[in-house]
Amino acid sequence: MSDSLAGLGTDGTLLSGWGRTAPTRARVSTPMSSDSLSNLVLESGHRGILARGLGRAYGDAAQNSGGDVADLARFDRIDLDPDTGIAKIGAGVSLDQLLRKVLPLGWFIPVTPGTRQVTIGGAIAADVHGKNHHIDGTFGAHILELELVGADGVYRKLTPQDPAADFWLTVGGMGLTGLITQASMQLLPVTTSSLRVDTERATDLDDLMSRMTSGDDDYRYSVAWIDCVAGGRSLGRGVLTRGDHAKLEELSMADRATALEFDPKVRLGIPNVIPGGLLNRYSISAFNELWYRKAPKSRAGEIQSIGTFFHPLDGVRNWNNAYGPSGFLQYQFVVPMEASDLIRIAIERLRKVPAPSFLAVLKRFGAANPAPLSFPQPGWTLALDIPAAIPGLSVALSELDDLVAAAGGRIYLAKDSRLRPDLLPLMYPRLTEWQSGRARLDPTHRFNSDLARRLLL
Repeated sequence: MSDSLAGLGTDGTLLSGWGRTAPTRARVSTPMSSDSLSNLVLESGHRGILARGLGRAYGDAAQNSGGDVADLARFDRIDLDPDTGIAKIGAGVSLDQLLRKVLPLGWFIPVTPGTRQVTIGGAIAADVHGKNHHIDGTFGAHILELELVGADGVYRKLTPQDPAADFWLTVGGMGLTGLITQASMQLLPVTTSSLRVDTERATDLDDLMSRMTSGDDDYRYSVAWIDCVAGGRSLGRGVLTRGDHAKLEELSMADRATALEFDPKVRLGIPNVIPGGLLNRYSISAFNELWYRKAPKSRAGEIQSIGTFFHPLDGVRNWNNAYGPSGFLQYQFVVPMEASDLIRIAIERLRKVPAPSFLAVLKRFGAANPAPLSFPQPGWTLALDIPAAIPGLSVALSELDDLVAAAGGRIYLAKDSRLRPDLLPLMYPRLTEWQSGRARLDPTHRFNSDLARRLLL
């Protein structure tokens, strides 16, 4: 079970998102077989059923208050063709489990988010993205086939070529078209488990965005950390890291014998006993200053591990506890390239609250895929982790929501916990198309979630 599952009560198990802001209770079951999962779907109550992986959706996307939740941990099979790199993977397999299996054989996941602790099913349902969207698109773009249990308990195979587009309704569909049980994916060939990384320190937001615009296309992976506390001429200063998979000849002779080893460790954990949390405006300000100053002004060709480059917070168990019992929000939006000024506006408005963020990430997105509810679109995306209890935060974010929607942008549903439902059709102009498809696949709304009810999906 996930670290964000609390104790079992008379009304079910208390579940929350990774932000720990709005826990609700549901009946959690762990089906052992395909037949038991099918029966669970057919026997679900009037509040419906939802699949849940490792609980890393930040808001309420993996909660189903008063209903049923299926933990697919037993759907954990991995079958890899080592010659082609095509893997058939159970929906309950985490990206961590998958990497430990396939990396030593010379294969890597084509798209990875900022944590390995998400399941294959969850990655498809949220259509996750990584540092390489401008080159390789989303997770769903690399799925060759998926298996779905429908509202009638029947298993179906879906492919991207499906004329009814049920595949693309499911990719990014937040688990509301059925329960994903397995998927086939084309993996990426690599010769090492290391990255070759270039690092640059940018003096302000204009400098940072200019570097990304001019140079991102030369790298498979690109991400920028922004100091959202700094102001004045340093507003939006940041650290830009870009790279690609290291080749065998780029490693030292001593490291070549273990070039494909992958065994990352959790170095420490944060207990859930810190009344006010570790992260506030003072500690975040100090951290940001230290992080910016320790970064090199320019460094090329550094060899880094996959954990260091892609998943640094996975080295800290239960890092979400650092925000204390009030939890935190992750606010992530994307706006078109021509609306890039909204990145500055967002940083300025949140500084005025003040709403500090120690984890503020800026990336550039490439082309969108055919999924109606997929989050990425061409443009700039900014993601910020913010303590939830800050006075005035709700008003500031609501105002930003309006600006994002007016600019043709959108909020990421897998991170959201507070968006107004009236903005959803503006942010996702193909929403009615998705709703019509969902009504065809699940006319009684057997598949449901707290997010679906909150946003009137």
